[in-house]
This record gives sequence, structure tokens and C-alpha cells, in this order.
Amino acid sequence: MKTHLQLKRKAVIAMMLCIGIITACKKDHTEIAEKQLVISSTNGVYMLCEGLMGNNNSVISYYDIATKTTVADYYKQVNNVSLGETANDLEQYGSKMYCVVAGIQGSRQSFLDIIDIKTCRSLKRIPFNSATDGYIPRFVAFFKDKAYVSRYDGKVSRIDTASMAIDGEIMLSEGLEQLAVANGKLYVCNSSHPYYQNGAKNKISVIDLATFTKIKDITVNNNPVRIQAADNGDLFVVCWNDYIIKNNPSLDRISSVSDTKTASYDYDLGAIAVNGSAAYVSKDIYTNPDIKALNTVSGAMGSSLITDGHTINIIYGLTINPFSKDVMVADANSYNGTAGTAYCVGTDGKVKFSFATGVLPQHAVFNYTYKYE
Repeated sequence: MKTHLQLKRKAVIAMMLCIGIITACKKDHTEIAEKQLVISSTNGVYMLCEGLMGNNNSVISYYDIATKTTVADYYKQVNNVSLGETANDLEQYGSKMYCVVAGIQGSRQSFLDIIDIKTCRSLKRIPFNSATDGYIPRFVAFFKDKAYVSRYDGKVSRIDTASMAIDGEIMLSEGLEQLAVANGKLYVCNSSHPYYQNGAKNKISVIDLATFTKIKDITVNNNPVRIQAADNGDLFVVCWNDYIIKNNPSLDRISSVSDTKTASYDYDLGAIAVNGSAAYVSKDIYTNPDIKALNTVSGAMGSSLITDGHTINIIYGLTINPFSKDVMVADANSYNGTAGTAYCVGTDGKVKFSFATGVLPQHAVFNYTYKYE
């Protein structure tokens, strides 16, 4: 017959075993939770193609890297509807990509298309139209759980990425172009688009994203159209100049710490792409097209990106793959309605692959495979 002391000892041992099992389970669960989902490879490339204005022929082309196959109008194949008129920007954020379809003046064709990256299926179209016209959205940028869309009518719209609905707007100045985020602030280009007479024309508007209010305007060279943020907190602004005023184009530099213009470089540029400390610009796109590395510390242009002899006819867009650091170069070719070409250029300067696209290719988004590690 078991004594009371023996029973008590067995109960204590059983309790200790249970505690050990629970602790082990918690440890395993914690280890699984601490693993992060990271990119392991690039499956394919989406390329936004603007199309010719007035032809309603914007498309999203897709290239499958493994099979080396291309679908010129992949968006239409998946969604059974055309993308729209004058698509201007395509950016990735999380599991979605956001396509800005500007439309044209005098027509209600403006919207933001939110698309699942894995399938290219449209999740929602957010219209940007009045009763008779479009607001002409231009570019999109992101911060935390919000997307921000610049518009030619002078507003920036804030969109909640979970509900996919507009939850705020701020009025700046007519003719807004590209926008970028740095140091918790949104920086917006105020261009000198000739259609809009009330634009600031040579300002970068600064918005505090915590309060969604304008802080100030920073004066830059005339007609700022493109802006990108580097990992050191500096922003680089491509100013295309104004053919009426006849001022010179430039690349202006802004500090997101002081919110002041700190430098200006005498560069005549087309496209700019910055990812972390990697940066590239296109120069002399119509006469002697070239793509140069840009030093985000000194502002100096370095050597040419392409070293294997490939020639680009008209450089219409640059996108850096954040995973591989390869650069997708969009070639508009003859700029007259013919198909474009996209080139994937490695960090060694050699073209890895190329594929035919729709008309006027410009922005790329990458379809990745992910793994836990």
C-alpha cells in the first residue's frame, strides 16, 4: 500500500513534468513566432506601361523568370477589363501593388487600382473624379498603414491600406507630381505643369504625417517632378526646368532633418531610382542616353550602369529590385506607339534578361517567393 508521502512525491514529479512540457511548448512557439518572413527569390516582373495619351491603352505586362515567358497585357488577361487611360505609377506595398491611372483632362477616367501581387487581380478601384472631370492622380507613396496619392488638382489623398478607403485629404498646390517619405514626413513636388496656373511651380511641400498637416514649402529649382529618399535621410529632386522661363535643369538635394535645400547639381536628368544607398539616374535620354550610378553621400555621378554593350533607345523608367539590387530599365524604343522593352541589369553591369512590353514602359514591381528564417 502506497504511503501518503509516496503519493505526494509522485504528484510533485507529475507537476514538474507538465511544467517542463508547457515551457518547452512555449519556447517552440516563441522560436516560431520570432522567425521572419523574408524574400528568397524573384519569380517575375510586372511592368507598368503608360500607353499613348488618348488611346486608352495602358497595360501591365508580366515576365515569368523561370519559364522566360511574357504576357504583354497581363492585367486584362486576369481581370477581363482594360487597365485604363494614361497609367502613371505602380508601386509595391506589402502584398499589394498600387496602380495610379491618371486619365486625361476633361474625362472621368482617374482612379487608383489596388492589385494583389501574387495574382494581379484587382481588389478595388478608388475613383478620383468630379462630376465632369478627373482629378488626375499622379504618384503614390507609403508610410506605416497609409498610402498617399498626389493629384494635379492640388490635393494629396490619404488611403487606409487595410480598408482600402480614403480617410483624409490635404490641399497644397495645383500640379502635384511625385512624392516621397523621409523622417516621418511626406515631401511633394509642386510642378509647373502648363495646364495649371495656380501651382507653386518651384516648391517641395512638407507634410507632417503624424498630424497630416503641412509644415512648410522648400524652394527648389523650377518644375520639380521626381523625388526619391535615400537611407541617409536626404531627398533628391529632379527639376526638369521651364521652357518658358528658360532656366537650367538640376538635381536638388534636401535634408529631411533641417528641411532645407542643401545642394544643387547641374544635371539634366530623366528618371531617378533610389533604394537605400543604391541610386541611379538617366541622363541625356534623347541625345546620348545613359544610366549613371549616383552617390547619395557626395551627389556625384559615377560610372555607367550597363557595361556589356547593350544600347537603350529611350530610357523611360528605372526601378531597383530591393532584393537583388538588379535594375529594371524601361526602354520606350521609338516613343511612337510601338512595343517597349524591359531590361534587367545586374550589379555587374550585364543584362540578365529582357522582354517585350506594352507601349511606354516605366515602373516595375517584383513578384517574390518568401520563406521563414
